[in-house]
Amino acid sequence: MKTPLCDFIDGYVKENKTRFHMPGHKGRAFIGSEEYDITEVEGADVLYGAHGVLKESMENASRIFGTGKTLYSTEGSSLSIRAMVYLIRLYAVSHGRKPVIFAFRNAHKTFITACALTGVEIRWLYGRENRGITCCSISADEVRSCLENTEELPAALYVTSPDYLGNMADIKGLSALCEEKGIVLAVDNAHGAYLNFLPENRHPVYLGAHICCDSAHKTLPVLTGGAYLHISRKAPYLFAEKAEYALSLFASTSPSYLILRSLDKVNLLLSSDYAESVSAFAKKVQRLKEKLSCEGYRFIGDEPLKLTFDSKKYGYRGTELAEYLCANNIVCEFSDEDYTVLMLTDSNTDEELEKLLKVLEALPKKGELTEVPPEITPPERVVPLSECIYLSAEKVSIENALGRVCSSINISCPPAVPIIIAGERIGEAQVKLLKYYGIQECETVKDL
Repeated sequence: MKTPLCDFIDGYVKENKTRFHMPGHKGRAFIGSEEYDITEVEGADVLYGAHGVLKESMENASRIFGTGKTLYSTEGSSLSIRAMVYLIRLYAVSHGRKPVIFAFRNAHKTFITACALTGVEIRWLYGRENRGITCCSISADEVRSCLENTEELPAALYVTSPDYLGNMADIKGLSALCEEKGIVLAVDNAHGAYLNFLPENRHPVYLGAHICCDSAHKTLPVLTGGAYLHISRKAPYLFAEKAEYALSLFASTSPSYLILRSLDKVNLLLSSDYAESVSAFAKKVQRLKEKLSCEGYRFIGDEPLKLTFDSKKYGYRGTELAEYLCANNIVCEFSDEDYTVLMLTDSNTDEELEKLLKVLEALPKKGELTEVPPEITPPERVVPLSECIYLSAEKVSIENALGRVCSSINISCPPAVPIIIAGERIGEAQVKLLKYYGIQECETVKDL
């Protein structure tokens, strides 16, 4: 497979052109990558009006992922999520439907702000298991019950899968349900770009999602910020027709060509031996989990390349286990009171896996900690989200927040999953959750 953008940039560098254009470094070394950091010069194409090398590169990515259309983002999945929400609203309005999305409550804050900015209404779906704010396990049958007990069907169902802890939703079952009900299935697959290349393809588009995002930089060897917006072949025609426009509404007009170069270059890897490499590595991770399980460690989630320790089962809070790892020069992805999360890819070496195993084997097991997160209770909606974010606000301590109306997206970051959002009343259950996740103050509506 060709790498048209890489080839163009390499040629541009080789010709040693005098640069009277952006960026200001003019291709001269400052941190070391400047010569490849260009802008939309003649021949480099225009990201959201592509007709040349970028168009060819994105078509290559589309063939690799088996989509109807794949577009690049240099601003992470956040940009792709905003575009998805806009396209869903456009689709709803064009079909005379209310712009309402049913969403699993563990959605990233970008989804919430996108809905606030576009005027899309969210109806939250809550899981039965209490595993904290990052989890929201809901079966297709439970979603069916919600749909069949609503007065008017939503335009779309929005699911985060895999979630931050590695839990994966039944995308195939949810897809069949959405097809039956005539609604769009949109998936935040930010953590799952590699799922397309496993022996059992678990990518949302393959399993039936109409539209999804992947953060290439999270699990593929792509620079931070590199992401995809995938549109399936069965998606409403409007999605593919308006996708570039949707992205351009929210995107910078100065996309990073360093990131675009890495997205183009990874196509070559993905089209060659990556599937074999990631499949072999997934087996190594599974063996590592089995060895650690024999030592007494317990895990949650079924994402193949994520280790999510149910740390309290081993006698430690998630933050304590993360601190222990850090003291041994191992940095985890995320930790909170309950869990410690490590994200692995086939760029991790056998030596690194062995080091992780030895460090964890050396940690003494203690008695199980039985404290669980406070129960997640649906808060009362007082003010529409799209209105509340513009109201006057004041910051108050959590102790003084009881009964007040939240005016911002209060989060535990990472992983940027909301405990309570703008327009919702802060009740006793929400105060307990905010304190549990270490949030000491929040923004509330001033005059309400």
